Amino acid sequence: YIQDKRLTDRQLELSCLCLNHFGLVYKIPPHGPGQELSVPTGEDRPAWDSKIQYVLAQVGFSVGLGNVWRFPYLCHQNGGGAFMLLYVFLLTVVGVPLFFMELAAGQSIRQGSIGVWKHISPKLVGIGYSSCLVCFYVALYYNVIIAWSLFYLGNSFQYPLPWEQCPTDVTSNETVKECASSSPTQYFWFRKALNITNSIEESGEFNPILTGCLLAAWAIVALAMIKGIKSSAKVMYFSSVFPYVVLFIFLIRGLMLDGAMDGITYMFYPRLEIWGSVQVWRQAATQVFFALGLGYGSVIAYSSYNPVSNNCHRDALLVSGINFMTSVLASLVVFVVLGFRAKNIANVGELNLMMSHGSNQHWWPWFNTTDPTSVSISDYRQWYREYGAMVAPKITDCNLEEEMNKGVEGTGLAFIAFTEVMALFPASPFWSTLFFLMLLNLGLSTMFGTMQGILTPLMDNFSFLGRHRTLLTVCSCLLGFVIGILFTQRSGNYFVTMFDDYSATLPLVIVVVFETISVAWVYGTDRFLDDIEAMLKWRPPVVYKYLWKYVCLLAMLGLLAASLLRMVFKGPTYTAWNQTKVRLVVIVSLEVKRACCASQV
Repeated sequence: YIQDKRLTDRQLELSCLCLNHFGLVYKIPPHGPGQELSVPTGEDRPAWDSKIQYVLAQVGFSVGLGNVWRFPYLCHQNGGGAFMLLYVFLLTVVGVPLFFMELAAGQSIRQGSIGVWKHISPKLVGIGYSSCLVCFYVALYYNVIIAWSLFYLGNSFQYPLPWEQCPTDVTSNETVKECASSSPTQYFWFRKALNITNSIEESGEFNPILTGCLLAAWAIVALAMIKGIKSSAKVMYFSSVFPYVVLFIFLIRGLMLDGAMDGITYMFYPRLEIWGSVQVWRQAATQVFFALGLGYGSVIAYSSYNPVSNNCHRDALLVSGINFMTSVLASLVVFVVLGFRAKNIANVGELNLMMSHGSNQHWWPWFNTTDPTSVSISDYRQWYREYGAMVAPKITDCNLEEEMNKGVEGTGLAFIAFTEVMALFPASPFWSTLFFLMLLNLGLSTMFGTMQGILTPLMDNFSFLGRHRTLLTVCSCLLGFVIGILFTQRSGNYFVTMFDDYSATLPLVIVVVFETISVAWVYGTDRFLDDIEAMLKWRPPVVYKYLWKYVCLLAMLGLLAASLLRMVFKGPTYTAWNQTKVRLVVIVSLEVKRACCASQV
């Protein structure tokens, strides 16, 4: 048409469809009789300024809080080094192929998740809308965790840190009972930060400080996303790199601590018998699934801004490798710190405090309690076997396994265990500020990708929204804040747990199952490989054909079945802080069951 201008409109339409097949999105603009038709080239779509920007964005999205507080816990609970081998195996045969599939689909069709699956078949457009909805669910509670990090970051600029010691009751001039019966870090988290209720049925009033932090978190996201990838990509240079700097600093500092090698040994000691457990396979597959951010649509959205000739296969291998190595690095940091905590933090210091305020007793230990680093675990445990029954209940047997199991997952790791250890460091405010800045940036980089998984598909498929990007971004963040106020009431932590456990896991697995069926069986693996070959100028190994058609699909169906069975047999439960008993209790609640059913629908 451009050469001789003699094609009919029908011929032009068929030509554009042919170009669309190769990932070049062309649309016939309106034109009247006798008007010259100008064919757009697709170059008006935003693009990454450089390859490093794109890689940092994908790494920032996939490397999140789960790498720091979920992977180390799973590795520790499920066989140490044996779990890592299982994780690498599943990452290779399931994670990388599915990640490559999403990257190639987004880059080929150059649309968000709605447009990609609509392109394959209009009947599959629901997959894209499902991805957007799940992204919104996750964004609601994920930004609450960022708000918690902002709250702790703000409280880190004081000395001593407010969670270093128990406060005094002004009426009785005694230590607050709830803090004395637990620990300063637990008291600060449950009472000062969350002011939590005893159960999810007791909603309580809204926490004004956390509501302000949540507003600040959404404001940061809105400002970073307001110009799309042009603005968020610049933020990624800091938010994606800074956590690695902090992790290496903490690793170097942690290796100097007494008990660090005990923690590393305990974590990596291989227990190969776990390979026979279906539950361990389910947890490893789930972690691979969430670590790479499959099903959200964010991977597709980010790759859609790439040039068609970009080597997305190399990107899939690179990002997956960086993600795994980050998990290993975070595990090292977590367990050198927890090893120090398990060996030093509780018992010897408590004994020294008792001895300094009491008269001489026959059960006093023979070792030097003023220097915990000089006390061996064997000496302490020998003393405890002989005189443990005569001391206070807070003095416990220094069982390394039991101590390592205390608060090593999720918020228990970040806001209780780590804060407890950092209070012991010299210049503790500095270390606390570093740690919560790291959490903040880890959360924000993932949040940017999650929001991109919502905004890009909507702007690609609705021209009105595409023309008002700024308004869409601000309104989306404002809506997220308004609904997110639910999580800032006193029972909000229980709702965060509920959303994390039930609102994302099953829907995302179902989305990826349908994605795999769409590419492997509806569109066809041979046809998909042809498209990739047209983009990359070389054909990926034929093994991907069989991985997509059989291995990945069966693995995701198995994960879906295992997750459903676990939900049926375990039932909806949550862990609550009981103020009267001053401890965590597991509650089975009808309210949770009803809410879970609603979120699944």
